[in-house]
Formats: sequence, structure tokens, C-alpha cells
Amino acid sequence: MSVFSEILHNWYTTNARDLPWRRTSDPYFIWLSEIILQQTRVDQGLDYYLRFVNRFPDIRSLAQANEDEVLHYWQGLGYYSRARNLHEAAKSMNGCFPTIYNKVLELKGVGPYTAAAICSIAYGMPYAVVDGNVYRVLSRYFDIKTPIDSTEGKREFAEWAQSLLDKDHPGEYNQAIMDFGAIQCTPAMPRCHDCPLSNSCLALAKNKVNQLPVKNHKTKTSARYFNYLLIRTSKTLWLHKRTDKDIWHNLYELPLIETPQQLDALQLLEDESFHLLTTAIGSQVQLSHIEKVKHVLSHRIIYADFYLLEIKETTIQLPVHYFPIPIAEWRNYAMPQLVYRFLEKNAVPK
Repeated sequence: MSVFSEILHNWYTTNARDLPWRRTSDPYFIWLSEIILQQTRVDQGLDYYLRFVNRFPDIRSLAQANEDEVLHYWQGLGYYSRARNLHEAAKSMNGCFPTIYNKVLELKGVGPYTAAAICSIAYGMPYAVVDGNVYRVLSRYFDIKTPIDSTEGKREFAEWAQSLLDKDHPGEYNQAIMDFGAIQCTPAMPRCHDCPLSNSCLALAKNKVNQLPVKNHKTKTSARYFNYLLIRTSKTLWLHKRTDKDIWHNLYELPLIETPQQLDALQLLEDESFHLLTTAIGSQVQLSHIEKVKHVLSHRIIYADFYLLEIKETTIQLPVHYFPIPIAEWRNYAMPQLVYRFLEKNAVPK
């Protein structure tokens, strides 16, 4: 064991977070935790993990569930492709989690990091993890200036991580360095004053901690403009399922008109898509603006306007992909958090 690994081991012995997936070596639970914690903080993901394993305690129960239910349990976590991939992977396992690294890597939604985490923690296999925490710890400690989002950087950091791995205790080492990055060597305001690696950290010695790791590219974001229509009677509202290969694939939402730019109510009333959607409602259309929301995703900013169309007739025929449901049942449908939060306040007529 290297001095670096030994220091991490000693730090982890004292500072390890007590988490339910660390009390088991079952690869199913470790896999679930790793997928849930992608792009998600531990404090947010923990409750989802507990609910998920309570409903889906094993591979077969997850594989046998329908996708709508899986997405419903995932609702609010975002990055819904993770849930769809999780479901597809469970269906491909035939009830048994693979025990070979390459087979784990073949699972839908599993990349080298997740495969290394599962195989090292569940099976004790000598595969080093490289995630955001590991990039940060290694780049600072060794003053590595190679951009982490470059091909060269990914290769270099993978080699560093593998060379430092404690091959006798790979699972514990991987969890130690990830926790170290999450608790000690944080992105902002790292705890250098009480860091056990501070005497040998090159970035600290050179006063470069806040300059590392280096990244070449910033994530580009684009704006989208959504106009949601709460079409509602006293007991019924209309929904729509997003089936296109786009954000929120297979989630449910209110009838939507997406426009190239933000429109006010008068402009929306003149929009051709609005006329096509509401033709069946006819003279009953009375549009009321309820709420304007800015919703930030990783690559997009959604500017959403919510409108109310209160109608009396329940026999209207909207375009085929819109369907009515009893208002009391709207929570049974997996929805983007943006729509869910709106309906929490506005689904039931006041």
C-alpha cells in the first residue's frame, strides 16, 4: 500500500459516511446506489434509494415492473434516461447480476466508472474508479494540469488512479477517495487546514488548489420556450405523454405548445399550434395566465408559461395524444418536476 493510499485508508476509517449500500456486498444494491448518485448529491439520493429498494428489493421485481412505475419512483431525480437504462439492464439480467467486469460493463447505462465501483465493492476486483471527486483529489495532490475532459486527460487520470489503487482492498480504497473528494477536498472551500494530505499536496504548496482540476470546455446551454395548458373541468384534466427522443422521454405532462421565443397570452392565442390544439374546444376557450417559471437543466434553460383553460364539457376531443384523467389521479403519473410542482398548487379548482 502506498503512503497516499494508507493516509486515505486512515482518514476513511474515521470519516466514512454510514450509508445503507455500504452495509452490503450485494451488487444489485451497489448498482442501484451508483446509478442514483450519478449527477445527484448523497443527501438527495438517499431517500430515493430507500424508496426504490423498498419497492424493488431485487432484480426480478425491477425487471417485472412497467416503465411508468419505475419512472414514477424516479420522479424528481432528473436525468430520466438513468431510470430507463436501469430498467432495461434489469430486464437483461435474467434475475442474476453479472460477476465478470466486462459483462457488468455491457449493462445498459453502465460505464467504466460504475463497473469499477460495482466490481471493486461487491467482488473485490482491482478496478479503480475515476469520477469527479477522484479527478479533483488527484489533480490537486499531484498538480496535474491535463484537462480532465480531454482524451489525454481521461487516460492519464485513469492510469494514476489504477497505479494508486490498494489492490488488497480495492472497494474500500475507491470509497475512501470518493468520500475524501466529497467531504475533505471539495470543489469550493476545501478543508486544507485539517487535510491529512496537506504536507505533500503540490497544489496547496503552489497555492493552486482553486485552479484544479482543469477543464477545456464549458457546458453550452440552450433556451427553450414551453407554453403549458391546464385544460380542466371541475373533475377532469388533460395530459400528454412525451414519446419523442427528447428530454423527459416517456414522462407525462400537460398539453404543451413549444414556441421559438417567449410569447405573451395574446400572441399565444394567435399561434397556429394553439388553434390546432384547441379547435375542439371552440368558443369555450378562455385563456388565463397562471405562472411563469424558469427551469434550469444541465444543457437547457426552459422558460415555461402555464395557462388555465377552464371548460365545462368533458366530451371534447383533443388531438389523439392528449387524454383526460380524473383530477384526483394526477399524482399517479410520472411527471417532470416542473409540471408536478405546478399541479401541486393548481390541479384542483379553487
